[in-house]
Amino acid sequence: MQSIPLRRFIGNYLRRSTCNHHAFRIMSTATGGNLNDVESAMEPTQTQIISQSQVIDPILVNIARTTLTDTNIAVTPIRQAWIENMSTPNSIKLGLMELHPNIFSIHPRPDVIQENHKWQTLYKHVDWTCMKTRSELRGSNRKPWPQKGTGRARHGSRRAPMWIGGGWATGPRGPKTYFYMLPFHKRLAGLISTLTSKLAQNDLHIVDTFETFPLDGTVEHLEELCETRGWGPSVLFVDQIDVSQYPMATSAQHFQQACESINHMNVMPVYGLNVYSMLKHETLVLTIDAIRTIEQRLLFNLNRIDLRNVTHKQHPNPIRNM
Repeated sequence: MQSIPLRRFIGNYLRRSTCNHHAFRIMSTATGGNLNDVESAMEPTQTQIISQSQVIDPILVNIARTTLTDTNIAVTPIRQAWIENMSTPNSIKLGLMELHPNIFSIHPRPDVIQENHKWQTLYKHVDWTCMKTRSELRGSNRKPWPQKGTGRARHGSRRAPMWIGGGWATGPRGPKTYFYMLPFHKRLAGLISTLTSKLAQNDLHIVDTFETFPLDGTVEHLEELCETRGWGPSVLFVDQIDVSQYPMATSAQHFQQACESINHMNVMPVYGLNVYSMLKHETLVLTIDAIRTIEQRLLFNLNRIDLRNVTHKQHPNPIRNM
């Protein structure tokens, strides 16, 4: 992206020069991406005579060199993580798994993570406070005393807001919801930033599958496994499928029942993964299938061509959107 303005500047600079033929020859060579051709093209040959007024400014060479050098963008290295087992309390390394750098190796955005946390905290909050107005209070609407002759201030009802026990004029009128929709790109950036932060802090672990959990595994076995590996105190287990889809009398179902008996351990399907749950739990444990599903869905939304239809509100008239 940095090379486009510089090339445009070179073109404007060369168009103002007196040597049009030689200038555009250098311009076409510079945009081709070969610095040696640019320098060789700037040297006059025996068949081409360049006068003193046609000499190219040395700053042009520096601009071309900077332009071609800045186009070499450094590639982000691929992150790797160990795959662990679930059959024994002690961790057994089953191999290395490569993680996509666009999901697990970006620069985290704490401000976006905080916006996601605030959004998820407020959208489920409802204020039920409702203060009664003067028309909703019980009691008579009779005038407390005559309008004139008593020497006191005039009043028309004891339910007026200025009276003690009267109605509220500008009080809260619930229920009131604090729901608002966070922009799509911020929700997406919040998930990616949280996953990157968890991996960088060594709080993200990958296991092969929950099917390898022992059939005779109990709550004590699961607590011993987490304590031995340093997971916790709160752990969030994420699988590709929902816990209700686990077959009966299997290792995965025993694992799910053991997690239900522990308050600080939860099992969640991959489609329910969110920023609030990842921040609430200290350790995040994902299966191999869950990792692949997360990468596939996040990369699709990062590179989708119809992103404008998601981030911008479309007008019902299609002509207005053209």
